[in-house]
Amino acid sequence: MNQKLIVGIVTIVIIAAGVGIYATRSSKNEIAENNAMMQKEGSAVDQANDKAAMMQTENESATTSKDVMMQKDAGVMMTKAGSYESYDASKIAMASATHKVVLFFRASWCPTCKAIDADIKAHLSQIPSNLTILDVNYDNSTELKKKYGVTYQHTFVQVDSNGNLIKKWSGSPTLVSLVSQVK
Repeated sequence: MNQKLIVGIVTIVIIAAGVGIYATRSSKNEIAENNAMMQKEGSAVDQANDKAAMMQTENESATTSKDVMMQKDAGVMMTKAGSYESYDASKIAMASATHKVVLFFRASWCPTCKAIDADIKAHLSQIPSNLTILDVNYDNSTELKKKYGVTYQHTFVQVDSNGNLIKKWSGSPTLVSLVSQVK
């Protein structure tokens, strides 16, 4: 009797182990299939986003601030728009009593930086003619950050032609709000 009981228990243990192994393998396969499907969906979304970005870039390149010349708008003559350019130390010298220069400390990984960057690029022709916005890479501009006391990305610094700080602020979510802060 004891021998039959032991054989029965061993059989149940073996069957349970087999079912456990089968279930584990099945769930691993399902997880792998789900991951593969999610990656395919992610790739499709990335491709769609890339396509949209390319189309936006093509549209923007057709109407860059350099292309905006004298236009008539309701009988009022408009002048060439300002600019949004990559930072270069020599460009600070453009600042004067009549021309403003703002440094935009932007990080490529920062969501709010991406939003304002996209808004500026979408409205290049609306940058006032007396304003130059310089795009500063937040991650590799340690000396500039020290000089102007910049402690986090999405910071704007208006400077004079000598590079002296005129005004520092953060949180402008649009080009319009950025322009409203310029002195």
